[in-house]
Amino acid sequence: MNTRQKIMLLRIGLSAGLLVAANLCSAFPYIKLALFFAAYFVIGYDILWDACRGIFHGRVCDENFLMAVATIGAIGLAFYEGTGDLNEAVAVMLFYQIGEWFQGYALGKSRKNIASLMDIRPDYANMEKDGALLQVDPEEVEIGTVIVVQPGEKIPIDGIVVSGHSALNTGALTGESLPRDVAPGDPVISGCINLSGLLRIRTTKEFSDSTVCKILELVEESGNHKSRPEHFISRFARVYTPAVCIAALALGILPPALSLLLSAEPLWHVWLYRALTFLVISCPCALVVSIPLTFFAGIGGASKAGILVKGSNYLEALSQANTVVFDKTGTLTQGVFRVSRVWDNSLGEAALLELAAHAECASTHPISKSLRAAWGGTVDRNRVTDIQEISGEGTTATVDGKAVAVGNLRLMDRLQIPCPREKATGTLLYVALEGIYAGRILIRDAVKPEAKEALGLLKKAGVRRTVMLTGDTEAAAMEIAESLGIDEVKAQLLPGDKVRQLETLFPKTGKLLFAGDGINDAPVLTRADVGIAMGALGSDAAIEAADIVLMDDDLRKLPKAIAIARKCMAIVKQNILFALGIKFGCLILGALGIANMWFAIFADVGVMVLCVLNAIRALRN
Repeated sequence: MNTRQKIMLLRIGLSAGLLVAANLCSAFPYIKLALFFAAYFVIGYDILWDACRGIFHGRVCDENFLMAVATIGAIGLAFYEGTGDLNEAVAVMLFYQIGEWFQGYALGKSRKNIASLMDIRPDYANMEKDGALLQVDPEEVEIGTVIVVQPGEKIPIDGIVVSGHSALNTGALTGESLPRDVAPGDPVISGCINLSGLLRIRTTKEFSDSTVCKILELVEESGNHKSRPEHFISRFARVYTPAVCIAALALGILPPALSLLLSAEPLWHVWLYRALTFLVISCPCALVVSIPLTFFAGIGGASKAGILVKGSNYLEALSQANTVVFDKTGTLTQGVFRVSRVWDNSLGEAALLELAAHAECASTHPISKSLRAAWGGTVDRNRVTDIQEISGEGTTATVDGKAVAVGNLRLMDRLQIPCPREKATGTLLYVALEGIYAGRILIRDAVKPEAKEALGLLKKAGVRRTVMLTGDTEAAAMEIAESLGIDEVKAQLLPGDKVRQLETLFPKTGKLLFAGDGINDAPVLTRADVGIAMGALGSDAAIEAADIVLMDDDLRKLPKAIAIARKCMAIVKQNILFALGIKFGCLILGALGIANMWFAIFADVGVMVLCVLNAIRALRN
């Protein structure tokens, strides 16, 4: 509870005490009146002030204005009737403030929970100077600086381990409880907690570009992307509040005026009381507060599970998903390629792998890394010139002055090099030397162990169609699809082909999700209704391109994200229906004179409290 909430709680207690004292002083009317006014101003001075400021700034019809008019009108009626009883006026203001305090407390608790989940921003970085550790602002650390991270400290900036072995707690980023072991040469990202050994890390980014800053910016900006229910509530409030003010004015004037024309007693005080009750009931706090709070809590609950959502509009779209399209490499498979078999014509396996490793030395693709790993030697970049990477086909280069081509059948056809054509369950790379076929290399990628379970959970969640898009061969793609139970496969696609294929897959109803590794799938991630970056821990491209980022590579987070989104949307619909149903029902009762002002304020505060409590359920998943 913050200071402001504590002060409000004191004001509520003091006002309630003054109200009780006023009712005990019936024998002293002037003291009773003074205590009533003291109780009223103690609890309502800020609402009266905000109502006046709203009038001067053109914001006439807001909840402060409604409360001010209703309570001042109730005071006026008490004097008109000569009772001097201001219980209703004070009670209306008192219970309204109790509701506001409860709402503020709930929202503060929600924000605190989310802040603790995302408390990953480091306060300092350690630099060694003259044999001692010097704490500096992370923003002052330049790229290439060696920093020291002691056990229990957060890694402040992305980098590579220079020395030391340790285990890292990545829970704040991924929601994963298991620690991750690191050793010299391993990349590490900011926001993780060093659990055991001392690490020296050479920074590879500035603090402003590090993973922790990217994530915090994403969470902070998520409120800028509003869902349709939030837009509806904003438009509803702009129309609803002036409408009920006009309706209250008509209720207070037209019936008695009509009675006067008909020569009947106008009963101005009765209809004015009904109009004021109508105003109190009409306050739209429950909707205006609970809907954004529900989405805020939903995004926070997803963050706790290592699922970062860029806005409530994406949460809404996710809840309607019925078609999920997957990239293969790094999404359904581990992206850890290994050379499975080598066929050579005359060079020998080692020589063929050496040629392929050198020709692919400039590529960062996992397949290129597997070639270098299989060869086992150290690549000499001085031996390689004229490297040309052909998207979706392979690479050509000059190695030791000889033309080398490494790629798929499309590359061989482009270069008009005859070679054997066969189907294989894996990726076949063909190697040509000086325009002559020299051999081929089979590379396999293992399916993620949790992939089959994740696909099953998606089906249970109501996803009707699953599709895989890949640049791999038809045989390799079909083998993986059949083992996982994927409905459709589109294979041998160039990067540009994926977008064109995606265009044909959009369902007539519902939304299409695309899950990719976020590095080379940016165009497809952007085109889908919701782009989801898989295994994006530390990937700038994923965080930038995707609408939702899964901070580890566990495919089971995808059905969990859908479940969170659907729970959030269900709560939103419950709150809208409940709040509007109660609100319009009470407005009718107030207009008919069945509901008095006590009933009105209890109904209004009660609905708001129940909607806020319901909204907070979205934090739990």
